Amino acid sequence: MLRQLESNRLQSLGACLAVSLSLLMASPCFAQGTLTEAIQQIQAVSREAQGHELAQKALKVLASQSGDAVPEILASMDKANPLARNWLRSSVESILQREQSENKPLPVVPLGTFLLDVRHSPEARAFVFDILSQSESAQVKSLLPGMLNDPSMDLRRAAIQGVLDQAVAKAGSQKDAAALLYQQALTCARDVDQIEAIVTGLKTLGHKTDLPRLFGWISKWKVVGPFDNTKREGFDRVFPPEKEVNLSAEYDGKTGKVRWTDLASADDYGKVDVNLPLGKLKETIAYCYTEIRVDRAQPAELRLGCKNAWKIWFNGQLVFGRDEYHRGAEIDQYKMPVELKAGKNTVLVKLGQNEQKEDWTIEWEFQLRVTDAQGTPITPLRAGVPAPLTASH
Repeated sequence: MLRQLESNRLQSLGACLAVSLSLLMASPCFAQGTLTEAIQQIQAVSREAQGHELAQKALKVLASQSGDAVPEILASMDKANPLARNWLRSSVESILQREQSENKPLPVVPLGTFLLDVRHSPEARAFVFDILSQSESAQVKSLLPGMLNDPSMDLRRAAIQGVLDQAVAKAGSQKDAAALLYQQALTCARDVDQIEAIVTGLKTLGHKTDLPRLFGWISKWKVVGPFDNTKREGFDRVFPPEKEVNLSAEYDGKTGKVRWTDLASADDYGKVDVNLPLGKLKETIAYCYTEIRVDRAQPAELRLGCKNAWKIWFNGQLVFGRDEYHRGAEIDQYKMPVELKAGKNTVLVKLGQNEQKEDWTIEWEFQLRVTDAQGTPITPLRAGVPAPLTASH
């Protein structure tokens, strides 16, 4: 089925993409052992400068190959770290530039097949799209409507932009058609600027959008605090909620007894404002807790945006944390893979405020959602704490 789908989609490349395989086979041969070894040497390169000398030699080997080697080099990016991917990409660019200077045809069919195989690295596929766009722009862009849900965010963004352009063009005279195009783009969009453009377009046409539902923000929480964070020492200090989440408990806080209270967000972009129940405090720690329920076990990502210090626990296990303050926040700033259990899952977020008093340091908030690897909210998902209870943590 997949092979048939790829074959059908490749036909849309048109006559310009129908490069004869005999031309490709007539290209200069390369030593397979040398190619494989060179790829392995580049894949082994690390950010700590280990393997750089061997990688430089391997890069020369790869850059000397014919166009036949390009698909294998691209496929090797699937298992390469970001630094190694850059080296491999550079070798492909060198090969194609040299062959272009020698008036040799671009290996369009193998590149097109690679592009359409979503099992390959998103970065590598986006790179191939750019290569093909330079010489086969119209034909390659005809593939974009089939990439609205592509795992490559770059390709998805390009596909959505195509739909947006169509919607804008129709908004003046074909309002219903424009609204449908906007709604189609909205179901697939992940970048805030595109989402805002879609929402604006729909609003102009008289349609409302439910952004919290679209993003899947976790809006219902329990919060407790403040605890002490004088001299920023609270980030590493273990306060009672880290040992056990007991929503009926009373704790010794920074200035007196503290208890869990409800905290909900109605913000379109899911911002949970800890200042609302606790006040505009400094040098303090707060904890936010919620439960999420799903029907089946599945892999997922916790996607967090936060400008202050934070730690996050999922089902009692510390996932990650950042001891930084006021560095800026954005949607899906931190992406953390987790495994959802069928039924109840717990999330505990620790939030810090430091000693700075400037107006721009007062904000004490975060945003969190649970998605798949492409940023689509997990559904059905139910979030919030239905009643006071004790949950081991």
